[in-house]
Amino acid sequence: MSGAGGAIVSARNLSRHYQVGGGAFSKERTVRALQDASFDLFPGKTLAVVGESGCGKSTLARVVTMIEEPSSGTLEIGGKAAQADAVETRRTIQIVFQNPYGSLNPRHKIGAILEEPLKLNTDMSAAERRRIGMETMERVGLRPEHYNRYPHMFSGGQRQRIAIARALTLKPKVLVLDEPVSALDLSIQAQVLNLLADLQSDLGLAYLFISHDLSVVRHIADEIMVMYLGRAVEAGDAKTVFAAPAHPYTAALMSATPSADPDRKKARIMLTGELPSPLNPPPGCAFNPRCSHADGTCRANRPPLEPHAGRDLACFHPLV
Repeated sequence: MSGAGGAIVSARNLSRHYQVGGGAFSKERTVRALQDASFDLFPGKTLAVVGESGCGKSTLARVVTMIEEPSSGTLEIGGKAAQADAVETRRTIQIVFQNPYGSLNPRHKIGAILEEPLKLNTDMSAAERRRIGMETMERVGLRPEHYNRYPHMFSGGQRQRIAIARALTLKPKVLVLDEPVSALDLSIQAQVLNLLADLQSDLGLAYLFISHDLSVVRHIADEIMVMYLGRAVEAGDAKTVFAAPAHPYTAALMSATPSADPDRKKARIMLTGELPSPLNPPPGCAFNPRCSHADGTCRANRPPLEPHAGRDLACFHPLV
C-alpha cells in the first residue's frame, strides 16, 4: 500500500528473519517469518492484517511495537526512524495482546498495573499517576472500586478492558491489537469491539488490527492486508477487497466466513494441503501448491506485489 502524507506510522519493506538449528549435526537455517511488509497507519483508521496461523501477523506486531527489531526495512514514526528514539516509539505505539489472562501480572493490583507505564516512562508524581489511572479505567467502562482488586477477580472481558486501559495510559497514537477478542465469548467480543470503536472515534487512534476472523475484520477495517507465509499477497481498501477478492488465497479465506444473510449463497473454496514450512518454502509463488489456478509460471517465479484493480496484488492469475 502506497504512502501518503499524514501517516503516523510508515513501514517500508519490513522483514524479520530468525536463525534456527546450527547444532553439531545440522546447518543453521533461516526462517523468513516476515518479508517486505509495507503499509501506512493513519489517525482514526484501522488496518487489518489477516491470514492463517504462521503467516507472519504476530511477527509484524512485535516488529511494529519494537519488541523485536526488523532484520531489514524501515519503520518511521511521525517521519523519524523508530529505532532513533525507542522511548518515544513505545509511547506512540502500544500493544494489546490476545490473552487477557496471561497479559496481566496476577500479583499486582489493577491500579499498579495501570500506573506502571507512567512510572517507567514519565516523572509524574504518585498522585498524578493515580489520577490518570483512575481516569483511564473509567474511560474503558470500569468502576473506581476496581482499582484495588487483582486480575483474578475479573472476567475475561473485564481483563481485556484493563489491558486496553494500560495501553492508553501513555496517550499513544497507535494501538497494535493482536487478536484482541479471539479469547472472549461472542457477546463479550461485541462489547470490546464497540469500546475500541468508541475510543478510536474519541481519541483519533490508528489501529493495526491483527486477526484471523474475517467476520470481525469486515465490520471494523478501513484497509486490509492479507498475508501468506510472511508476505503480503493482497492489500487495499477493505470494501474493495471484500467485494471482489482478487487473490485466490483471499477468496478462499472469505468463502469460509459465515454470513448473517440467509439468502446469500456462496461456494466454499476448499484449500488442499497444509501451509508450507517457512523453513522450506516452495519455489515461485508460495501459494502455488494449494492453488487451483497455479501453472508453470507460478511454480517458477514469485509474483511481485503490484497495483491491480484498485489494490496491491501478488498474483499471476488474478480473479478480477
